Amino acid sequence: MEAIVLLVFLASPFFLVYYLRKRSKAKKLKALEERKQKLMLKYEDAEIVYQIMNQQFWQGQTPAQLVDSIGHPVDIETKVLKTKSKEIWKYGETGKGRYSLRVTFENDEVVGWEQK
Repeated sequence: MEAIVLLVFLASPFFLVYYLRKRSKAKKLKALEERKQKLMLKYEDAEIVYQIMNQQFWQGQTPAQLVDSIGHPVDIETKVLKTKSKEIWKYGETGKGRYSLRVTFENDEVVGWEQK
C-alpha cells in the first residue's frame, strides 16, 4: 500500500515541478561556485571577489573588475586629454542618450559614478 502511494506521488505533476526546481537551484549554486573560483584565480583577493559577486562597484576599480561585476556597458564615451585619458561607461539606457548609470574612469581606474 505504501509503495502505491509513493508511486502515485512520484508520478504527480507536483513532484515533477518540485524535482525540476530543486535540480535547477542546484545547477545555479554550482555555476555561482564555479564563477567564484574563477574570480579568485583571476584576482587573488577575497574582498574584490565578494564585491564582484554582489555586483558592486567602487573607486579604484579597474575596467576588467567592473565588467566582471556589472557587465559590459551599452556605450562608452572616450576623451583623451594631455595628462590623462577619461572614459564614461554608460549602463541601462532609459531613452535616447539617457542612461541610469554612468561610471567615470580616469587612467583606467573608477573615479566616480552617477546613478539615476
